Amino acid sequence: MNLKIGGITIDSTDPRTLAEFWKQALGLEVAFDADGWFVQLNTPANPAQPYLGLQKVAEKRAGKNRVHVDLATDDREGEVKRLASLGATVGETHEMPGLTWTVLQDPEGNEFCVGSQG
Repeated sequence: MNLKIGGITIDSTDPRTLAEFWKQALGLEVAFDADGWFVQLNTPANPAQPYLGLQKVAEKRAGKNRVHVDLATDDREGEVKRLASLGATVGETHEMPGLTWTVLQDPEGNEFCVGSQG
């Protein structure tokens, strides 16, 4: 098999505006902008890492995401507070043995999780 994850793309009614949130959230830079229809964000220190794409769609998100991004940190509570200050909406926190995660939504309502092990 010769496949790898190239990136993850999130639908957005305004990719350029949503890109500002994700740039600040993850320390990313715009690597490609197709006239606002598709914005690709990469990690400056590691451009080979999978990208985060934002793709323009006409409709707002409806219902639960079928796929979401999971972010990992050793400081879940601190990162959740920081992301909320950037415009994320904080949802429920869940726990299971060895893992705690908080569900959030970006400014357009796309769900993602911030988790920590331990």
